[in-house]
Amino acid sequence: METAAEIRVKGTVQGVGFRPMVYQLALTHHLRGSVYNDAAGVVIRVAGTAQQVEQFVEKLQPSAPPLAKIESIQRQDVAIATIPQTEFEITPSRPGQVRTNIAPDAATCPQCLSDTLDPFGRFYRYPFTNCTHCGPRLSIVRAIPYDRGNTSMATFPMCPDCQKEYDNPLNRRFHAQPVACYHCGPKAWLERADGKPVVADMFSMLDDVDAVCTLIQRGEIVAIKGIGGIHLACDATNDAAVNQLRQRKHRYHKPFALMVRDLSVIAPYCDISDGERALLESPAAPIVLLSRKEWMGRWGDEAMSEGALEHTQTHPLPIRPATHPPLSPAISPNLSTLGVMLPYTPLHHLMLKRMNRPIVLTSGNRSDEPQCIDNETAREKLGAIATYFLLHDREIVNRVDDSVVRMVAGQPQTLRRARGYAPEPIQLPVGFEEMPPILAMGGELKSTFCLGNGGEAILSQHLGDLEEATAFAAYEETLALYQQLFEHQPVAIAADLHPDYRSTQLAHTLAQEQSVPLHSIQHHHAHIAACMVEHGLPIDTTPVLGIALDGLGYGADDTLWGGEFLVADYRDFQRVAHLEPMAMLGGAQATRQPWRNTYAQLMAAMDWDDLTDQFGDLDIVKFLATQPRSLLNQMLTTQLRSPLASSAGRLFDAVAAAVGCCRDTASYEGQGAIELEALIQPEAVRAAPYPFALHYNQNPMILSAQSLWPELLKDLQQGVETSVIAARFHQGFAQAISDLAVTLANRHHLSQVVLSGGVFQNQVLLIAVQEQLRQQGLTVLTPQAVPPNDGGLSLGQVAIAAARLHDSP
Repeated sequence: METAAEIRVKGTVQGVGFRPMVYQLALTHHLRGSVYNDAAGVVIRVAGTAQQVEQFVEKLQPSAPPLAKIESIQRQDVAIATIPQTEFEITPSRPGQVRTNIAPDAATCPQCLSDTLDPFGRFYRYPFTNCTHCGPRLSIVRAIPYDRGNTSMATFPMCPDCQKEYDNPLNRRFHAQPVACYHCGPKAWLERADGKPVVADMFSMLDDVDAVCTLIQRGEIVAIKGIGGIHLACDATNDAAVNQLRQRKHRYHKPFALMVRDLSVIAPYCDISDGERALLESPAAPIVLLSRKEWMGRWGDEAMSEGALEHTQTHPLPIRPATHPPLSPAISPNLSTLGVMLPYTPLHHLMLKRMNRPIVLTSGNRSDEPQCIDNETAREKLGAIATYFLLHDREIVNRVDDSVVRMVAGQPQTLRRARGYAPEPIQLPVGFEEMPPILAMGGELKSTFCLGNGGEAILSQHLGDLEEATAFAAYEETLALYQQLFEHQPVAIAADLHPDYRSTQLAHTLAQEQSVPLHSIQHHHAHIAACMVEHGLPIDTTPVLGIALDGLGYGADDTLWGGEFLVADYRDFQRVAHLEPMAMLGGAQATRQPWRNTYAQLMAAMDWDDLTDQFGDLDIVKFLATQPRSLLNQMLTTQLRSPLASSAGRLFDAVAAAVGCCRDTASYEGQGAIELEALIQPEAVRAAPYPFALHYNQNPMILSAQSLWPELLKDLQQGVETSVIAARFHQGFAQAISDLAVTLANRHHLSQVVLSGGVFQNQVLLIAVQEQLRQQGLTVLTPQAVPPNDGGLSLGQVAIAAARLHDSP
């Protein structure tokens, strides 16, 4: 006896080969009916015996293609007469209210790579080979449903061969919207930045993409248009080229990412764990932070560079194999890690096929500006940086930066969520199912926005720092596109408390224009809530102890916070402890000149006469003596342009400057803290901690760093290695955080601790705090898929606003 059913599948199920899978599964189970896309997902209508239908439904989830993410499968019986007496077929997409998802851009799958490298195949050396298992998605889409006409591939009509594969349900390119070949698809070409013609025989290469390898090997800087933006590339072992790239790009210290043909190319330079290998080879293909091999330590590269010979005579290095030239020390100055990624498009694979050493592949922009995505802008803005351009004629609709991930204690920690991950939706915990549309605007640095609706949140890709006008313009454009794609009309808007953030100001404007309420969300509360969401804490969860450590966030008392201990749920929080506030001498100048924080800390711990009497021979004291101390002291007394801040980030800056790393000027956010962590050698990790003091009689309690300074200065005076000093600071801070957390958890009867904020990107600190809290029987939750830095703020804002709306009448 026959039965019939309509099955609705929601999630990331369009443009990922889901309908062909359904088609083949239906044929296997001898069912008739149809499958089609609509704005909410995929609809399947089938008829057959009850057993056939039941087995078919059971197989949907385990048979899903690699890029599909099924959120729900809903089945209801329908009349047999509504299913035509024809074979199973795939029918055209239907419009409706948008509730489906867009898949992230995905790295080239093994089958497409094989097609691209097959000299007898029609895709041989085609830089844009793709199928439903890989290729561009978010970067090319303009509207939903995800059909070719709604992407930047609309201008490339398919040739008969591509159309045949596109129409064949048994082919993995069935309805792969970017499918194309040499005859009908996008084309790549090489051009010179100076406008002179490129003469092909000057390279004697296979094609323009292959010629890029030769140019890079010759020391040239090449701008390369990829899948979500344009990058700048050069030979990572060519010190002159890397330094030239830094000077032209005005990016003086922030580390560059590397791309390698395969893992054998980076293996001589880095240690690679199984978890890191899995991340590198995943469809997301992010940049993964890898530890340099021991012989590639702080002086491993510098020893091969001009000016380091004297050091190598007194600190001999292990012999490096001759086949592996040293990397330029300018790639990641003073750091013990390298950011590495594998090729994630056929273009990159073809370009690197002959490249036996790493290349730098960094965003195509001037420092702090958005990455270029179109050809004309690239020629205009990058013409003074690159000498050659490898461009193509497929438009990038959405700018999508490379994601950055690291492994911490065996678990992934996302530092930048973009290509490969966004805009995959995040399922919200129990209680958020009926959430109305909410727009959250994020912060100012590492900005993202978030669209919340009906139990899920769509977190945008990383959009950069909104302090730059061009970055803010790109943020507005991307926000408008997302709201159009997902037909998202918010009933409420959430934004950071800080009145000067551009995202907050835009939120006020939008709320007023659209006559919807604006929810102002405290910065550190949002950090904690984002982590709570990720770990599935329900909307009515009991409070947690949230420890949020970062550079700066606007406090509920109109002061600057950054080292916070909060008893929090989704709706509200109580500030129960914080770091001792210190003056930020010169305001924002203190974030750019770390020594200012050292001076403020020292003047809080001792007076100048005592400092010079006891420690006047130290470099840091001599340095501070050359600064305008009378003006600085006046600023300390009056707080003129020197607001107090309980910032953990500024404490790290102060210690970093004291020990001599990043003392005068920081050229990128967190440079002092990152270099301070990199000083620590494995044997020094367990060094005796520096003392911190806890003022229990204050409400909130205050954690003070004043007591560490005499000990630290004595160590400097006695010539203790900076590795040990850095380790003692990290261990002391971790011990103080843990002791205070245990005290607060006991006092407030809490069992769960959430660690978040950009400072917890520090691996040494995070692992030490985790271990100590777990030893005390506490459950510790840390961000993994969502960045602990400000990239996760908008997710926390959505959750807090939703919880508050849930309570409103």
